[in-house]
Amino acid sequence: MNVSMAPIEVERKRVLEDRAALEERLETAGLVAAGPIVEVDTYYSRPDVDFMETVECLRVREREGGCEITYKPASDATTRSAAGVIAKKETDVALADADQAARAHDLLEALGMVRLARVEKRRACYRDSGRPGLSVVVDTVVGAGSFIETEILSEGPFQEAVRRLEEAERLLGVDTLPVVTSPYRDLVMGVGASVPLDASG
Repeated sequence: MNVSMAPIEVERKRVLEDRAALEERLETAGLVAAGPIVEVDTYYSRPDVDFMETVECLRVREREGGCEITYKPASDATTRSAAGVIAKKETDVALADADQAARAHDLLEALGMVRLARVEKRRACYRDSGRPGLSVVVDTVVGAGSFIETEILSEGPFQEAVRRLEEAERLLGVDTLPVVTSPYRDLVMGVGASVPLDASG
């Protein structure tokens, strides 16, 4: 019996220093933007396990027209490389519409989950039909700054996904930017909040 592997998201996040120059390189490389959109992520932890320590993720994500609950497992030597590449299987539950977000919060809190942080960001996602599985995400995060994430959705060997990720970073000229290994949740909790964003910029 053939059993297909669930896709794994292989990604690396970097500090974005020159957005205008990056957007030029994205256009030259043939990547097309969707967005920007505003996403609001509310992060939770179990009462008996500190997800800040385990680097697990349980969140409710809200955006115009939709919302979802996502879980990502703990970070360890098998999910995070020394070079800051993260490879985790995401478990997502898409909810019927944005109005279900309040019910999702009620559900998690009824189960005893502890609310940790609220992260608001403006996100643009770039893709190229000729490079399946590749996404380049540009985020401006309230209270934390601007970042670029290069992501490969892969069902194949980890090292092949890393090779493709590094190739994309070199193509876009971001391979020398500072690597960020902390989740946005942790950055926001360490930096604090700022004024809300809107989707017009």
